[in-house]
Amino acid sequence: MDADPIRHIALIGFGEVGGIFGRDFAAEGLSVSVCDILFAAEPMRAVMLAKAKTAGVRACETLEEAIGGAELVISAVTVSSAAAVARNAAPFLRSGQTYLDVNSVSPETKCKIAAAVQPSMADFIEAAVMAPVAPQRLHVPMLLGGARAEAVAARLQSIGMNAKAVSERIGVASAIKMCRSIVIKGLEAITLESMLTARRYGAEDQVLASLAATYPEMGWDSTLPDYLISRAAEHGKRRAAEMREAAQTIADVGLEPWTALATAQRQDWLAQEIASHGLTVRAGVTFSWQELADAIANRSRLQEKSQEQVRVQR
Repeated sequence: MDADPIRHIALIGFGEVGGIFGRDFAAEGLSVSVCDILFAAEPMRAVMLAKAKTAGVRACETLEEAIGGAELVISAVTVSSAAAVARNAAPFLRSGQTYLDVNSVSPETKCKIAAAVQPSMADFIEAAVMAPVAPQRLHVPMLLGGARAEAVAARLQSIGMNAKAVSERIGVASAIKMCRSIVIKGLEAITLESMLTARRYGAEDQVLASLAATYPEMGWDSTLPDYLISRAAEHGKRRAAEMREAAQTIADVGLEPWTALATAQRQDWLAQEIASHGLTVRAGVTFSWQELADAIANRSRLQEKSQEQVRVQR
């Protein structure tokens, strides 16, 4: 089977990652079938079906329909549903297929997913996506783990993916991803917390100047603060979910995941602040962390003033 080219790909999940992969695979002339729970859910059904049509992929309402005939099945769903999706897909998988899980979950969760797929005789491969997908699209670096990771890496490379096998054991690739995320998403969270606090005191310029003097190569006096905070602002809820998986990764080796859980809280907090205040943060639009900080502060002050007026009236 390894010598056979991949001609048909099934994507489970048609969000940001699934949408990018689906469009790019279709543009390469591959047959792509997609299954997403929103295909059968109003009011998003029409929007999602239009997205599939524009991408040149076939929208399927059932896993069985999507998976049938595919050499490669890619799971790109939410962190919380990755294991359940694998259990639901397993009855329709068969020997000769590859089930590639690209979700950002803990090593233990990847092992549970592998166990769910194993009875089908399909090859399970864990994938750790090591950078934001949108800029690099199919070429985003991806680490693979599993008994046939080397062979699958070669097949994925043949369809334009930047895949590298790192271990025959399930869990190593995701451990690399989770441990990296502790640093990257932790840096986002502490930058957010530091800058919003400094802004309230009018001290942000001095704080950034000090950071730039200490770490001159990082870009603290340039684009780094905007970039770090924009990632949390655009994807805070999703990143918080990933950090809870990172926390589980830490707990599974007997350590207390204090930093990872605090990072998840701060990422969640920003997502909630943006939603509750009706703010919008769109990818591809020039981002200013100062504008976001001021908007949150202003809305919070207005909310506090309104609450105070209600208390006085009572």
